[in-house]
Amino acid sequence: MVSLRTLAVCLSLAPPAWACDLALALAVDVSGSVDSKEFRIQMDGLAAGLRDPIVSEALVRGQAQLMLVQWTGASRQKITVPWTQIDSFHALDGFAAQVASDPRVWRNFSTAIGEALEKTMDSFESVSECKRHLIDLSGDGVSNEGVEPTKVHSVLRNRGVTVNAIAIEESEPDLTAYFFENVIVGEGAFVVSASGFEDYPERIRKKLLREVVEQTAGLK
Repeated sequence: MVSLRTLAVCLSLAPPAWACDLALALAVDVSGSVDSKEFRIQMDGLAAGLRDPIVSEALVRGQAQLMLVQWTGASRQKITVPWTQIDSFHALDGFAAQVASDPRVWRNFSTAIGEALEKTMDSFESVSECKRHLIDLSGDGVSNEGVEPTKVHSVLRNRGVTVNAIAIEESEPDLTAYFFENVIVGEGAFVVSASGFEDYPERIRKKLLREVVEQTAGLK
């Protein structure tokens, strides 16, 4: 028969259960090629995707941490909605409401994807307890300023941060291929294509389903 002391020792040596399955940073492109209507489509579409019944249930079930980043040119990346624990549907709805009403920070600047990845990557230190660290980056153009995104890949891998992307091919028909070769990184990383901003809401919803639901299906 196992003594209480032995049982206590075994429990103390057991690995801790994950309090948070996923830390998901939502990085939204607000560069000069994105007009005010297209910015609003992104924010409203993202909020609607988070509120999808299946997505929201998976986020709550996994006790996810969510954060919103606006990014554009060099030195212009800002966390506009900080890490928020999604421990209830009320918390999820509150975060989605903040996303939908988030005011635009910049206009008329370039596209610095590498710096957007660096800034967002550093923020994961405060949610290190989460099992998975994921950046969900949206963009409508190639990186044309600052550090090249591929230069950040080795650090992302070392820190265990995966990058997925949604390529909005409004004016860049080969953007998906560029994102595939230069932006995404990590095991199972993928790119979703939107033919234009009008296509964004449905594509981001499906992307969130793939990122969140399929990965949390095994949670008890």
